Amino acid sequence: MAVTVVCLTLGLMVGSRGIAPVAVWQALLGTADPEARAIVQDQRLPRTLIGIVGGAALAVAGVVVQGHTRNPLADPGLLGITAGSSLAVVVGISALGLTTPAGYLGAAFGGAALGTIVVVVIGLAASRRRDASPASLVLAGTAVSALLGAITGIILLLDSAALDLFRFWTVGSLSAGRDLDVFLAALVPLAVGGVLAGAHARALDVLVLGDDVAAALGRRLLPTRILGLVVVTLLVGGATVAIGALGFVGLVAPHLARRVFGEKHEVLLPASAMLGSLLVVFADVIGRVIISPAELPVGVVLAVIGAPALLVIIVRTRKTST
Repeated sequence: MAVTVVCLTLGLMVGSRGIAPVAVWQALLGTADPEARAIVQDQRLPRTLIGIVGGAALAVAGVVVQGHTRNPLADPGLLGITAGSSLAVVVGISALGLTTPAGYLGAAFGGAALGTIVVVVIGLAASRRRDASPASLVLAGTAVSALLGAITGIILLLDSAALDLFRFWTVGSLSAGRDLDVFLAALVPLAVGGVLAGAHARALDVLVLGDDVAAALGRRLLPTRILGLVVVTLLVGGATVAIGALGFVGLVAPHLARRVFGEKHEVLLPASAMLGSLLVVFADVIGRVIISPAELPVGVVLAVIGAPALLVIIVRTRKTST
């Protein structure tokens, strides 16, 4: 709760025009001057709420993916879900004329679901024991992501108008037409995914012990992995519609939470959600002020922050393993 308050405070106060806490409160109550009300209510409040929810969703999805693959360097994009969403949105822009984030919602979820189904089918076909092992899912996800990414690239090369719309969406932003309608549209699948992720915590605790141990403890592997993929699809699809295809959140936030709060997923999931929210809102605030009065998309800021963090994680992981 405290982290949410911090995120809201930062998101509402900081920008090309700084607004004092008292003025923010007056703007929320509707008693401030018209300019302050417009900035707080119409711009900063929607994008901050979207950043909080979207960052939390990506971080929780990262925890679920890492638990299923038993790989601390795994990311939601590893299973082809992000690539499926991206392809579906491009097709929607090019063939159906979608132009708003609200219009991307159905396309993104359809693409995410399709990517998930393809990955599961290929993973099952490649798995000798028919249990959708982590290695099979990762290899299938990598191959499917590459294929879907190539198809997306071809469509964008052939349709320059789709490229103009997609390139800003795919880099990740909290300002490109995002409003409370988009927040409310994405909130339902994100809430369902969050509840399912919480119910999935004990299964994740068992899966990290290995497939053989999980099976010996009575865990049915295939249904468990399918549920995990459903959770990640809901979370990544909703977050991608709300804030774009952001990278590093699903990798960095769970890693930081794991180092501070430990491996127990009942604690790790909410801790990662809080850190994911803080990371996205903090990156958005930096993007607003670093080249003020213009702004950097949050995806660019996250890439600058996330790339060095990823290198540190890789080095620490290798030291631990040796």
